[in-house]
Amino acid sequence: MSKACAIAVALVGLLATTDIAVASTELLKIFESRYNSVASLQASFLERYYENGKLVRAEAGQAYFQRPGKMRWDYESPEKNTFLVDGKYVWFYSPADHTATRMPTKQSEDWRTPLAFLTSNVKLSRICRQVSSDTQTVPSKPADQIFMCELRRTSEGDGGKVTRFEISPGGELVRILVPQEGGIMLEFSFGGWRYDPELPKALFQFTPPGNTVVVDGLLPESPGLRQ
Repeated sequence: MSKACAIAVALVGLLATTDIAVASTELLKIFESRYNSVASLQASFLERYYENGKLVRAEAGQAYFQRPGKMRWDYESPEKNTFLVDGKYVWFYSPADHTATRMPTKQSEDWRTPLAFLTSNVKLSRICRQVSSDTQTVPSKPADQIFMCELRRTSEGDGGKVTRFEISPGGELVRILVPQEGGIMLEFSFGGWRYDPELPKALFQFTPPGNTVVVDGLLPESPGLRQ
């Protein structure tokens, strides 16, 4: 290959890389604008729990988000459970066991940090130390794009963790991948997003039924980890 041809090939590659970077930046702006412009959100979700690449458990239900700082996950299958953040406490309620575990929000595990932007008006740059396009992970749909988010330090030892999130061409959140220690991976897939739905205040308030035992203690990192 002549020197001129080599330079031409290099320039084409550089231009292609630049175009991809610009497109990724624009998609992130659309994504942030879509979710930061609303006060409430609702979506169906499918949560998968992998251990060393093997699917161990899958759960599905409805998720609700309310600014500032509230969210509710109603697990509907294979069993009913509720994970609720009311702004003061984090609750995990198991109707089958007649138990509700709670702990102060500030003491809870930060595994849902990648979803923090859904309950606040912060930009991704406040959550992620760095956001970059991930061309190695296969998206759910060819047109979607996956990004890597290196989380900022939130408590001792949390800095540097990398999560991945998938965005559709229209800027909708499709999927989040949250790695855990010991070869564990949590995957959340979303669909049917509703923007600014009217959500009653009671949805983010937990009143234990009369036969429920309330326990103050550690919560599971995810209801999906509960066996």
